Amino acid sequence: MPTETFEFQVEARQLLQMMIHSIYSNKDVFLRELVSNASDALDKLRLEALRDDALGADVSDLHIELEADRPNRTLTVRDNGIGMSHDEVVKLIGTIANSGTAAFLKDLKEARDAGDGAAAEGLIGQFGVGFYSSFMVADEVVLLTRRAGEDRGTRWTSTGEGTYTIETVDEAPQGTTVTLRLKPEDSEDQLHDYTSPWKIREIVKRYSDFITWPVRMVPEPVGVGSGEGDEDGDTAREPETINSMKALWARSRDEVTDDEYHELYKHISHDWIAPLETIRLQAEGTFEYQALLFVPSHAPQDLFVQGYKRGIQLYVKRVFIMDDCEALMPSYLRFVKGVVDAQDLSLNVSREILQQDRQIQLMHRRLAKKVLSAVKDMMSGDPERYATFWREFGRVVKEGLLSDFENRDAILGVASFATTHDKEEPATLRQYVERMKDGQEHIYYLTGESREAIENSPHMEAFRAKGVEVLLLTDPVDEVWVEAEPEFDGKKLRSVAKGEVDLGTEEEKKEAATERENRQQEYADLLSWMTERLSGTVKDVRLSSRLTVSPACIVSDTHDVTPALESMYRAMGQPVPQVKRILELNPEHPLVGGLNRAYAGRGGDTGSGLEETAELLHDLALLAEGGELGDPSRFVRLMADRLERTL
Repeated sequence: MPTETFEFQVEARQLLQMMIHSIYSNKDVFLRELVSNASDALDKLRLEALRDDALGADVSDLHIELEADRPNRTLTVRDNGIGMSHDEVVKLIGTIANSGTAAFLKDLKEARDAGDGAAAEGLIGQFGVGFYSSFMVADEVVLLTRRAGEDRGTRWTSTGEGTYTIETVDEAPQGTTVTLRLKPEDSEDQLHDYTSPWKIREIVKRYSDFITWPVRMVPEPVGVGSGEGDEDGDTAREPETINSMKALWARSRDEVTDDEYHELYKHISHDWIAPLETIRLQAEGTFEYQALLFVPSHAPQDLFVQGYKRGIQLYVKRVFIMDDCEALMPSYLRFVKGVVDAQDLSLNVSREILQQDRQIQLMHRRLAKKVLSAVKDMMSGDPERYATFWREFGRVVKEGLLSDFENRDAILGVASFATTHDKEEPATLRQYVERMKDGQEHIYYLTGESREAIENSPHMEAFRAKGVEVLLLTDPVDEVWVEAEPEFDGKKLRSVAKGEVDLGTEEEKKEAATERENRQQEYADLLSWMTERLSGTVKDVRLSSRLTVSPACIVSDTHDVTPALESMYRAMGQPVPQVKRILELNPEHPLVGGLNRAYAGRGGDTGSGLEETAELLHDLALLAEGGELGDPSRFVRLMADRLERTL
């Protein structure tokens, strides 16, 4: 049959230019596409041979072969798979080319709009789209193919410009052979010299290491590049398999050793320490995928640095697609490493950018739940490993309390916090609830810069006196997530520095209420005067039920923003209105009692002395909780004057 010459239409040329210059960010992926096509052809032959005994195809040694010819600047990718007939070459290559960009993208859009992910993937994965990436590195591409069971083959040739030719040939091996005549400009660039064995190894190792079939590289003749070789020119050697084919996630747990898992983890993460936990996931049904995840033993130094590379390696049918796929794992689990291998996934034309579709969202949710479930199992089954996990990653996991409301209860369930119960051992919320006193309604906490600062806070005095356990929250993220007033086991988390405190049994509460009412009448005039005098900085002055030692403390209303959170918002450039707080006085303290008697004795003529005392009392309370004074120099001057009077 004579050679047929076809001319690319204008739109087909645009498609080629798009493939070559716009779609792929890395030229190396052309080899990934060709190897992926070859792997698909081998899969199809194996399946068809099972269905059709009359096919007569030999499936005993299915493989992919790569051969570089450095002197002639060619690279050949061949397989002994299903191959293509003449009509299939015209259909699978010619149809896409002749349909042009508009028709191709129209079909793709219609399939996706209809929600038919399989149809969309079929369009993308047709032999032709990824195949055309070859023109990024080649001046000419020759495809020679023969379908299994047929006698004659087909040759397709093009330079990727105006025309392509198709001819029938009598001699052609079963399968498909793609020969690229490489561009001369890449010959001097070692990073893009695709005749170099090390470069071919690098690409296969990166993109195609885990595919099912062996990828063999035909070695260069001994004399190539050196002038050596025997007189007969017989310098051929056996092809070498350069991919591992060890997709550990596709093998049962019994077939894989811990050492093999650890080696894969080190390869993925570039970490030299074995992982803390290995997590396997096999999802079956309408959407199938496998996952092999690793929890590191230690947090990387740049975990909280902007630009930290996070995410999971994504494969589709064992072909590498993306290194750091952020869409598969929430930000608060960004330390998790591993592999996800999907059988069918909607990708863009270059397989490099994920579409935000339902499949991705489902995997994202399932993987997050699986990791949290593994941490929960670790907590109950191996407390020592869990303690290591929470020490290294607890701070970042708590970020999920702000962003992942669906898993908030699960995150709280695996969280640990420092408490006043034990200085050495943190406690889970479950342990806290089990230790709660009779009649206690809330889980109490206090935020601060350090454990020492929180323990010395005046807000803690009543809780210490009553023996009520308090969570000590020192991470910056704690200031934010507790504002949502989360619950655990029906108990709300409540700050000891907000609202009014009412501790003790019912009988004790009644006695305290009576005592407070009597005290309120005794101090009513002082409280009213101080509220007016300090109105610029506080919204109210009242008697405290939380103080046992300190003369005063400053608290926030139940739903007000804390000063620390207010400062964080301002540091981020977000305008926040100043929130006035409440000054609480301890009526049992001599200073407060003396101030009340002095105010009552003067009959409302306070003078500067009492006013300064009230101001100093407020500032001392502010300093006691680690706050910042509005006018430090005035505070120092007033304190110096008072000290001078005592001498």
